Amino acid sequence: MADEAQPDPDSLQIPGDHLSAPSSPATARNDCSITPLTPSPSPRVEVRPRMSCPFSVVVAIDFGTTSSGYAFSFTQDSEAIHMMKRWEGGDPGVANQKSPTCLLLTPELKFHSFGFAARDFYHDLDPEEAPHWLYFDKFKMKIHSTSDLTMETELEAVSGRKVRAIEVFAHALHFFREHALKEVKDQSSSVLEGEDIRWVITVPAVWRQPAKQFMREAAYLAGLVSPDCPEQLLIALEPEAASIYCRKLRLHQVLDLSLQPITNGLDLEGSRPFESSFRQAREQLRRSRHSRTFLVESGTGELWSELQTGDRYIVADCGGGTVDLTVHQIEQPQGTLKELYKASGGPYGAVGVDLAFEAMLCQIFGEDFIKSFKAKRPAAWVDLTIAFEARKRTAAPGRANALNISLPFSFIDFYKRQRGQSVEAALRRSNMHIVKWSSQGMLRLTQEAMNELFQPTISNIVKHIEELVAKPELQGVRFLFLVGGFAESPMLQKAVQRAVGRTCRIIIPHDVGLTILKGAVLFGLDPTVVRVRRCPLIYGVGVLNRFVEGRHPRDKLLIKDGREWCTDILDRFVCVDQSVALGEVVKRSYTPARLGQRKIIINIYCSPSEDVTYISDPGVRKCGTITLDLPEPLQLPGAVGGEGGAGGGGPERREIRATMQFGDTEIKVTAVDVMSNRSVRASIDFLAN
Repeated sequence: MADEAQPDPDSLQIPGDHLSAPSSPATARNDCSITPLTPSPSPRVEVRPRMSCPFSVVVAIDFGTTSSGYAFSFTQDSEAIHMMKRWEGGDPGVANQKSPTCLLLTPELKFHSFGFAARDFYHDLDPEEAPHWLYFDKFKMKIHSTSDLTMETELEAVSGRKVRAIEVFAHALHFFREHALKEVKDQSSSVLEGEDIRWVITVPAVWRQPAKQFMREAAYLAGLVSPDCPEQLLIALEPEAASIYCRKLRLHQVLDLSLQPITNGLDLEGSRPFESSFRQAREQLRRSRHSRTFLVESGTGELWSELQTGDRYIVADCGGGTVDLTVHQIEQPQGTLKELYKASGGPYGAVGVDLAFEAMLCQIFGEDFIKSFKAKRPAAWVDLTIAFEARKRTAAPGRANALNISLPFSFIDFYKRQRGQSVEAALRRSNMHIVKWSSQGMLRLTQEAMNELFQPTISNIVKHIEELVAKPELQGVRFLFLVGGFAESPMLQKAVQRAVGRTCRIIIPHDVGLTILKGAVLFGLDPTVVRVRRCPLIYGVGVLNRFVEGRHPRDKLLIKDGREWCTDILDRFVCVDQSVALGEVVKRSYTPARLGQRKIIINIYCSPSEDVTYISDPGVRKCGTITLDLPEPLQLPGAVGGEGGAGGGGPERREIRATMQFGDTEIKVTAVDVMSNRSVRASIDFLAN
């Protein structure tokens, strides 16, 4: 047909995208306005039968800001979760069941190593050679902080060279794929094919759709799964995964902070109960490490026997990059989970303490010196960050003695060469009395200094938890589960206990850093366990409706075929904080603008505010597109002319019915050509710029 030969794609576009003033659509060929054929106010449930898991094994990857790991379970023995092997390398005083999220590329941009291996190799490079290599550390936060994330978004290595972010993430995921496949095959008695494995990747619940899609695209690029089998990959939300695992916990597997007495905001014995409890937990973890297998309850754990229908609890996932809060309710007797309030949180993870330490060094020694030192002495900078990380984990409230941070010799030497004076002189000149100097070559951080480093990040976390607990609709929360790597910090534990310990029980799993990983495996085994979720945003499209004088503004008036229409009206698919269950769908019907049209492109808009009417309102932004690839219309028996006929313009408009699901962790779309009942290839893209 003639339309197919034309260079620009046929599309249905939203009025107002290109028109500066109301005019006839004939003036702009591509502005073929949408009028909704089926206004559908709310999602409706289509009951889907519970399918048996078609996969032999589930592999979950917990891709964290500071550390990452994987675990797996065979579907025939789903109560056993196998943790990854002990990593080569490792840090003193840290349980190395996860590896640092560090990636090293060669000067030719080829993958070299990940984790401890990447960090140690980069550390040992000759200082003259190191700037040619590309070392990435804590790079996950870039995905959260980039507001206009696309496939072309770049990451900057320590050396300053830039690479497409999607390639960096794909390299990391490919590494985990190879590592996990080898271990799964070592433990499997049968021959496994690629399609036998379901993969699960964890992301923060506060991430928006573009970031979730970004991780999916990186997984496709890494070869985890094929884009033709999207159901083989699940995106799991981190606090959800933690919640799924927490409902399996036994009493001996948790630390209950409510059992620690509080006096004037402090427990009676200083920090000792916290430290001793975690020493016991670490010892238990160390003893179980030879097996690497954790058994989970087949039903729900003992804690849940106290819960009654209607009881709710909060999961606070305090990780390296973000704090992620979700509110759940267990539905008895089936044990499924219902989200009661949209996910909240922000970029307030343990990395904030590291950045505060770096800022403190800049204040003492000068920002230009620290920048130069990182670039010219990369190995020594890695040593310094490792030293701080180890000491950071021992920081506890009420600690009397100072924490010593060893400065590498090359730091002391480099400063003297650059500045012509000693490190000790710089410290004296800075007037920073909370940091002392030890003649053994150490910075001595007083309790006041550690408080200063921890406080901004911890204050943000506590503020988020307090605001959530104070919401009228969340009164009567019984439990607060504190999970994620940062939850190991006695500084954070004490602050949370002081803030909300009198209103709810604060529970910390012993293996707190692995809670999300184990929950992600359980989610992969049964993705229907979270039955109801809340929408964080309004989603919808711009449509035309009949213009009503006095109700609609005159600048939205569009005259088309002699009729008056109001443009830019937001036709909502779902609303902010709306409950959407698994299997609930939103249906809309669209009609091609022209005969022979082969593609319909529909812009999707979103807003965090309920108080919006038009796609041009403040806070509303275009966030993605739905693309419907139309098959050639069938010539139905007995039809004269018909829509695809030479005469054009059959008696019926061609109807394409799109079905959208908002109840899963990702938004999905399918479509069908109503007249022929043929599937229409439908895709949803949140990364198109």
